[in-house]
Amino acid sequence: MYAAGFTTAFGAHGIAANLGGFAEGAVTSLLVLGGLLALYDGAEVLLKPVFGNLADRVGARPVLLGGLVAFAVASALYAVADSPGWLWAARLGQGAAASAFSPAASALVARLNPAARHGRAFGSYGFHKSIGYTLGPLLGGVLVWAGGLRLLFVVLAVLGAAVAAWAALAVPAVAPLPKQRQTVVDLARRLADRAFLAPTGALAAATAALSVGVGFLPVNGRTAGLGTVATGAAVSLLALCAAVVQPWAGRALDGRRLTTRTGLTAGLAVTAAGLACAALPGLAGLLTAAALIGAGTGLITPLGFAALATGTPPERLGQTMGTAELGRELGDAGGPLLVAAIATLATLAYGFAALALLLAAAAAAAFLARPKPASAPPTQ
Repeated sequence: MYAAGFTTAFGAHGIAANLGGFAEGAVTSLLVLGGLLALYDGAEVLLKPVFGNLADRVGARPVLLGGLVAFAVASALYAVADSPGWLWAARLGQGAAASAFSPAASALVARLNPAARHGRAFGSYGFHKSIGYTLGPLLGGVLVWAGGLRLLFVVLAVLGAAVAAWAALAVPAVAPLPKQRQTVVDLARRLADRAFLAPTGALAAATAALSVGVGFLPVNGRTAGLGTVATGAAVSLLALCAAVVQPWAGRALDGRRLTTRTGLTAGLAVTAAGLACAALPGLAGLLTAAALIGAGTGLITPLGFAALATGTPPERLGQTMGTAELGRELGDAGGPLLVAAIATLATLAYGFAALALLLAAAAAAAFLARPKPASAPPTQ
């Protein structure tokens, strides 16, 4: 399951980070580049809730295996055809496949671990995804340099097939649980509950900040006259901090040294501080911003998913994880759009400041929100 998380992260960032420098006929303009980048995320936005519901209906393991196999097949499309037209089909297929195995993996992490270990489990899951985000641009760049984009797709096809085979042998069958009929009103009421909205909103905010940091911190560094080594180090530092903090946050949650409310509040505040530091000049401001954004998002991610898993009926885990992943994708798209729009009207520093204010307001709201009272035990 952790390898599945690594696969979706490595596939998403490995290709996205290297499409811009690809000049073999498929990427002919910035508009084409934007379309290819949007295909993957667009498929995830539309299909993750659908596959989350399917995981609840037929079981998360078949959806996990089917998604991994489909990812390998979609990657092999371009590896075999090596045609610009097939690049679009392959990218769309990869996004659709990731929409299946990503929420299924999250649901299995929750189902196969007791509630007392949810923090530790999601911390390790997030750690492996962060490693994929870190290695994707670096290793993907090496592969494209060595053999072009086709070689990168070959590696992704082999990776998807290998992880699918491993999952088929290692992941136990988890039967779908019987569940009561749910109306649209019941679904809306559950998704509007604070137990779902608070962690999902924090996850969306963290993903927005992460996407902005990866995308705009290098721009900020180049504007300040820093070279590619410094800007690359900032992105690597961001991903490394996120990877290191997640297992620690999960263990602290399970050990009751940290509560969900306190952790999400602190994570949002630290991330907001990191975005504010992005306006500071020079290398010190760049690295401080990267470290704080990475640490803040690393704190939020396992706590948010653990809270969703704990507050969701087991028979609805796929639906909840799929919908929460939709919220993260919206943050992934909305954060950069907001910063870019404000930067176009003013400067990039104002864009960072605007997102920092939104996250600071979210941290204040999380701090002021009263925890829900525990339910009284039934009387004999």
